[in-house]
Amino acid sequence: MSEHRGKANDRPRHRRRRTALAVGVPLALTAAGTMAYGTDLGVFGEDAQHTASAATAAAWAAETADGFASVNALGQNGTYGGRDGKTVTVKTLADLEKYATAPEPYVIVVAATINMNPVGKEIKVQSDKTIVGAGTSGQIVGGGFFLGSGVHNVIIRNLTIRDSYQGIWNDKDHDFDAIQMDGAHHVWIDHNDLRHMADGLIDVRKDSTYVTVSWNKLSDNNKTFGIGWTENVVTDITIHHNWFRETEQRNPSTDNAAHAHLYNNYLEDVSGTTIKSSYGNYSRGKTKMVLENSYFQGMNNPVTKDSTAAVVQKGNTFVGTSGRNESGGTAFDPKSYYGYTLDKTADVPGLLKSGTGPRTSIGTTAAATKAAAATTLTVAKDGSGQYKTVQAAVNAVPANNPSRVVIAVKPGTYRELVKVPANKPHVTIQGTGGSRKDTVIVYNNASGTPKPDGSGNYGTSGSASVAVEADDFQARNLTISNDFDEAANQSLSGHQAVALRTAADKVMLDGVIVTGDQDTLLLDTAAKDKLGRVYMTNSYVTGNVDFIFGRATAVIDKSVITLKKRWNGTSAGYITAPSTAANRKGILIANSTVNGDVSSGTFYLGRPWHAGGDAALDPQTTVRNTNLSAAIKSTPWTDMSGFSWKDDRFAEYKNTGPGAGSASGDRPQLTDAQASGQEVGDWLGDWTPTAS
Repeated sequence: MSEHRGKANDRPRHRRRRTALAVGVPLALTAAGTMAYGTDLGVFGEDAQHTASAATAAAWAAETADGFASVNALGQNGTYGGRDGKTVTVKTLADLEKYATAPEPYVIVVAATINMNPVGKEIKVQSDKTIVGAGTSGQIVGGGFFLGSGVHNVIIRNLTIRDSYQGIWNDKDHDFDAIQMDGAHHVWIDHNDLRHMADGLIDVRKDSTYVTVSWNKLSDNNKTFGIGWTENVVTDITIHHNWFRETEQRNPSTDNAAHAHLYNNYLEDVSGTTIKSSYGNYSRGKTKMVLENSYFQGMNNPVTKDSTAAVVQKGNTFVGTSGRNESGGTAFDPKSYYGYTLDKTADVPGLLKSGTGPRTSIGTTAAATKAAAATTLTVAKDGSGQYKTVQAAVNAVPANNPSRVVIAVKPGTYRELVKVPANKPHVTIQGTGGSRKDTVIVYNNASGTPKPDGSGNYGTSGSASVAVEADDFQARNLTISNDFDEAANQSLSGHQAVALRTAADKVMLDGVIVTGDQDTLLLDTAAKDKLGRVYMTNSYVTGNVDFIFGRATAVIDKSVITLKKRWNGTSAGYITAPSTAANRKGILIANSTVNGDVSSGTFYLGRPWHAGGDAALDPQTTVRNTNLSAAIKSTPWTDMSGFSWKDDRFAEYKNTGPGAGSASGDRPQLTDAQASGQEVGDWLGDWTPTAS
């Protein structure tokens, strides 16, 4: 969304109620806790039309907004959403849209991952609605919500809204927001995880007012939070207890806001990453901003203001910041509009790291929250969890467990080998940090590394830092690495060093980093005659030689594949090495990006691995709708161990970027008809991956 101003119509306004419906932070500390994913919550039954009984009523259903969203104005007495209507539970896009766009009030509990179709879709929410995630299970992927002119009394709460990103960082073509409002009023956005969208995470536009944004985690985004797009100076907005992490600009950018009250926010730019902050809080136009007890860490230009705008700073902390840090002018006294309580600035980072984002206690009954907690095992190196190692938590999962067990791993580096055996299905390993880089599982075995018991070397598959042999496994929000040092071990025979090996069916990898050098990600099956489906999304894979390989039916979707130089500094390598059975599908890379700091024309997209010299195999890699860097060779496929790639299944479809090329005998392209049978759904069959 570009930062120009558009003329909006003036409209009558009722100003200045001196008292508040709610004082302080509704869920400041009581809702804070470790993220947990339990079994099927089943709060309101399977059908969206079912209403909540009195027994399902919970404290969250009666909570109202604080801040400017609590002020009586424009004929609306505070913000309480759909509490006067029926409560429905939805698990499909059709049901979510049906109730969100209805004229009647509803409390809409989102109890599943809902994928927007088409990507970028924004549901046009109507007035008097609460849209709330059921614990941590409510996710909106590839789109978001739109609140148009006059829409009012809306609560959007406890959801993860993510991944409409289209591969272009400064995207001017895809206005795919998480939450956008044009002329809405009395809106409360609370306890959401908003990330990785093509445009804004939150856009408050065109005279939208009486808005409160609280306890959200906003991350991995460029144009993050914009306020304005109007010549009128009417917007009243409260922004408190939000964690901005790895966001480049608009944190927020506040243009022509009559009253902008920002307090107890945490803005963090982590060093050594590709995302660099341009600026933090920006007061533009005729904005009057009060900025209190917020914590800025590593931010460039943490506080900036136009000459026509005002910023009054009180009690803020700046650590490792640089550039503009400005204040000046006169603003207003927020307590003349509503009551609030400030947390100590020094407490803000810890408070927000543990307290922002979706809570297990919101959107569920007490019984469901208890059940979810009972299926969560916590891991922390410092002893603050139930276990100090990930493997110890895996060992504690009962054999043949019938339902989901979440291993919630607190931030830290866990140097250990982890194996999830075949008799422990339905396991999720979930990092609980603000970034997938915060929780790291790493080891350094290679194929030629001798086993400590003297029984030989580990071999390629045995070198994995994390080995998954159990069906219905999920990994989220963490890094899995093999940091074997090839340069220091040139005398060792066998440099293949696997970070993650999967040998199971229905494996979901969502929001992870898998990194190594040679043979990073082994996507295998339990046996040659077994189906093993893997779905990786919103993730990163790094390596140089055959670093995505194996016989699984695997999809890498909406992810980044990063090419790296070899141990001696040279640029040469192969991305995929499928060993697919003749009657199965192999590796599909779709809607992704291939990049890396390597020389142009040095990497192949893949080569056929006939494991064990098995001529009956029919390796397959399809790369489609993916942006290819100049590192990809103009002849992107090559032979392997005496087997010609032309005898197997290698093709592209509608790739873009400097590494893409037109059809030739050395670069086969799918026809439209062929491509229609090589979609993500064709790979996954009857399995629909869902975060749980």
